[in-house]
Formats: sequence, structure tokens, C-alpha cells
Amino acid sequence: MAQSSLENQLQRAAAKRVFFAHQSVGQNVLDGLAALAKEGHVAWRIEENGALTAPGLGHARVGENGKPAGKLEAFPALLATGPGKGAELALVKLCYVDFSADTDAAALFARYQAMVKQVEASAPGVRLVHVTAPLTTVQTGLKGWLKNTVGSGAYGERENVKRHEYNQALRAAYGAGLLFDLAQVEAGEGGGACRFTREGRSYPCLRPELTDDGGHLNAKGQQEAARALLEVLAR
Repeated sequence: MAQSSLENQLQRAAAKRVFFAHQSVGQNVLDGLAALAKEGHVAWRIEENGALTAPGLGHARVGENGKPAGKLEAFPALLATGPGKGAELALVKLCYVDFSADTDAAALFARYQAMVKQVEASAPGVRLVHVTAPLTTVQTGLKGWLKNTVGSGAYGERENVKRHEYNQALRAAYGAGLLFDLAQVEAGEGGGACRFTREGRSYPCLRPELTDDGGHLNAKGQQEAARALLEVLAR
């Protein structure tokens, strides 16, 4: 992205009141946004639990990792009476640890849709930015093959299948609006740079070069995710 284009996008985003509810990967994205603001020499107020009485990006931790339904239940209150009150744009991001091999992706997405309707009714001035769930790397090599052959499955595969099912439902329902497709950024251009095959079907995964621990984003991952979110916020 050219410097003038980056500066322009930053100025447009910084002029809005944005609220972001998240956990650790969300903080990775925020760190990337702060780095972009510094690079573009744009003063962008990014503040945790700060009141949105002026333009800026307010953010807060929501719920508990591993309990996605609780995160979705808590989000509307953050917009109505919490640090998200007064937001023009708002987003809530689930985490990769909110998905297990046994997650009912369809039921979880139905909870998300119910949350959207609740926000539309209780905070009609807020426009939601929908966020796909982040992915993880998958186990490869001999260990991965052995686990797929005689064990419970290679690390990350079954969980990424559930994340993909949820993300596909979200894209189908809200892809025509404001969508921050974090999972696509993580998997690569078109979601095709990192993929694995399970039971005859191909699924996306987190590119290893974007992470140091298999799930959280390193500096490169933070920058790529932040640039994608900035493009959405600047529209």
C-alpha cells in the first residue's frame, strides 16, 4: 500500500467512532493497527475501555475464551451501556479457541444471528462489521499422518473444519456488507495459500509464516490483518 493511500485510509478510519470486542488475537490486530498509524504518521486514538465521546477506536475484552456463546451474549450490553456506547461501527471477534472438534457451527452461527438482531433493535445507530473466526496451523509430517491414521486427528484439522463451517455461514449471510475476513487473510490470497485435506475435502488453515505459536499473529500476521481491517473501517 502506497504511503499516501495508507495515510488516507488511516485518516478516514480515525475520524470514526469504532468499538472492537475481542480477546488475544484481537489484541494482535490492534497492535498491527497501532503500528500502521505510526507508519502513516496519523494520530489515531486507540484506547481500551475508553468512552467513545469522540472519534477513535475503543476496545474491550469480551467474555471468556472457550465460551463463544457467552461472548455473543455480552456484546450487546457493551454497546448499550458499556465502553461501546456511542459507536458508529462495532465488531466482536470470536477466537480460535472458541471452536473445538465438537463445536456445532450451525448452532453457534444461529446465536450470532440472534445477537445481530438484538444489536439492531437496541443500538440502531450502530453498524456492525462482521468478523470471521481466526484459524490455526495444522500438524503435518509423520506425526500428523499417524494421528490422522490411528489417532484422533492431526492438531488443528478438525477444529479448523468447524471454524470454516462457521465462517462460510457468516460470509453467505453478511458478505455483501461490512466483512473483515480475518480467516481469509490468515489462509492467504483467496483462502488458498494454506490448505489441508480432510475426508476428501479441502479446508483453509493459518499460514505458518504469520504465527510463532500456531494461533496468535506475529508481526507479519499483525500487519496483514491490520491492513485488511483498515480497508473495511475506512470505507
